[in-house]
Amino acid sequence: MSKFITVAIIASTIFFSNACGQQSEVGAKLESLPLAISDSLKPLRTLVDSTLQRLLDRKLNEKPKWSRLIKQKKLAIGIVDLRDPYHVQYARVNGNVMMYAASLPKIAILLAAEDALEKGEMEETEEIRQDMRIMISRSSNDAATRMMDRLGFKKIESVLTDPKYALYDDDYGGGLWVGKRYSKYGERYPEHIKGLSHAATVSQVCRFYYLLAYGKLVSFERSKQMLDIMSDPELHHKFVNSLEKIAPKAKLYRKSGSWQNFHSDSILVWGPDGRKYILVALVEDPEGEKIIRELVYMVEEIL
Repeated sequence: MSKFITVAIIASTIFFSNACGQQSEVGAKLESLPLAISDSLKPLRTLVDSTLQRLLDRKLNEKPKWSRLIKQKKLAIGIVDLRDPYHVQYARVNGNVMMYAASLPKIAILLAAEDALEKGEMEETEEIRQDMRIMISRSSNDAATRMMDRLGFKKIESVLTDPKYALYDDDYGGGLWVGKRYSKYGERYPEHIKGLSHAATVSQVCRFYYLLAYGKLVSFERSKQMLDIMSDPELHHKFVNSLEKIAPKAKLYRKSGSWQNFHSDSILVWGPDGRKYILVALVEDPEGEKIIRELVYMVEEIL
């Protein structure tokens, strides 16, 4: 064998090895959260997919009660398909309808806390880390109230209305809001469109998870910390109840809420079998929890 051929074989072997290594590295970046993608992130509102939207509308309207609740603006749902991180697809019904969301807006407290920690406005202690965890995983009202007292209403509002996030936006029906301690006592600081103390729209909650999945909330490392806090929920109802049966190996990042007839849930599903999506639902109905469990099966069928 000539020296030329030997050198060519070695060079091609090195090239192939490097190429495989690069592909493996790219694959790893797309399998773990947050997604390490250098491309600029497109606004979620520009990613509405007509086919996904048509399927969602059709499936929801197959159930007369769901159709009636949608017309009454008492049922809102949002789906973000993340199976191809470079080509995200989005669909929503009553996306900008703001509803009382009980404990779901505790994700806004988490975001404000991470922002405060990043800016050195609050010291990151073990007590604070523990409160952030149980506020989300167990939906602890006491922990949420302690976090709110440390932050203050103005700080939470400033983060939610920050143009970088715009998670509460007058032009889109409001959105995420926390304006009362999760306690019987304390003043109210309601949002100004509907006067709600704990509010959400499915579009804004979908945007929260979308930005989080790509590491765009506060910073990449803070987003990762938030995902860790939101993973492995300790309450096994609503979306989680269904997903633990359908996809027991999937990683779940979640926050829900319930009060009287108001039921809400939000989840980022990240499964090893290609099951990757965001699902958010707000319902005002005595059977809201049952409806939310059933919505998971409908979305799984669509996707």
